Amino acid sequence: MATDSAARDKLRLIRSANIGPVTYFQLIARFGSAAAALEAIPNLAARGGGRAPQIASLSDVEAEMRAVERLGARYLFVGEGLYPPLLAELDTAPPALIVRGRLDLLDRPTIAIVGARNASAAACRFARGLAHDLTGEGVLVVSGLARGIDTAAHQGSVDAGTVGVIASGIDIAFPPENAELQDRIARDGVLIAEQPPGREPLARHFPSRNRIIAGMALGTVVIEAAPKSGSLITARLANEAGREVMAVPGSPLDPRAQGCNALIREGATLVQNAADVLEAIRPMSSQVRAPVDRWRAGPVDVEADDAARRAITDLLGHTPVAVDELVRQSGAHPAVVATVLLELELAGRVTRHAGGRVSE
Repeated sequence: MATDSAARDKLRLIRSANIGPVTYFQLIARFGSAAAALEAIPNLAARGGGRAPQIASLSDVEAEMRAVERLGARYLFVGEGLYPPLLAELDTAPPALIVRGRLDLLDRPTIAIVGARNASAAACRFARGLAHDLTGEGVLVVSGLARGIDTAAHQGSVDAGTVGVIASGIDIAFPPENAELQDRIARDGVLIAEQPPGREPLARHFPSRNRIIAGMALGTVVIEAAPKSGSLITARLANEAGREVMAVPGSPLDPRAQGCNALIREGATLVQNAADVLEAIRPMSSQVRAPVDRWRAGPVDVEADDAARRAITDLLGHTPVAVDELVRQSGAHPAVVATVLLELELAGRVTRHAGGRVSE
């Protein structure tokens, strides 16, 4: 792990207001270290026309680190050897994870299994069997410890290799009835949280959790999902990350099957057993993946003049727009657009959305 001093600086940056993963990586790339980025934030926010965001205090970060240690957990910072390599490829990868359990399991090829919370008994039985069969082939199963399909997937894989990703702090079980299962995963598998200890699960945390599930895996299997469900968000995130999306078909008379059937109609791989899943991910698992070094970049010096700031700011509105579109319409260099958006976000004047879009 990073030295204590470097870890404290990274956590202060991560826990500061207006700094999400994309901004974190841009700051590290520009200034070379979290310590240098923390010093530069007030000046950057001033250029963006706002006040500097509230920087996390050293005392708060040290208290969090002590709590993590008391819970028998540890941090994994992106760029370190134990950090899940596929997750590190995402532009929105969590800069730090809090983990408990057998970290050696993270070296295995990983498949996500997600689905409906109100799943049918047959679907839960299928999820347990699929997860069990996949772990028998040396695959690690990741899911979100929710009711229904997630719980069944963990139950089927906890004996041989499962990862539970939660939307709360690592010390909080949600739903409460899964407390015993969560404790067992933290002992025999891997339990992962992005939120600090003591943080209750909020609605906005679940999409963030879903991108970790999708990002860790070579592919995502969806078993029962209603339209517009969280499981379909996970599938979309997997697709956007270039991973395999798989779905188990269901009866057209069952609303819980509509999401999976729609995924198959749109090109997802139809799976009926573990062999189908292994066949679907085989081309991806054999690829040699290049290392991701954006967090190791040395300091760079990219400045934006007032004209570029005005041109880019004038293009922003309440409707999210792709950053690439801002580059095209402003005529500015992509690095200049990134710098202006960084300044505006630190000033609290820009919000980032999924899919690389921004708005006022």
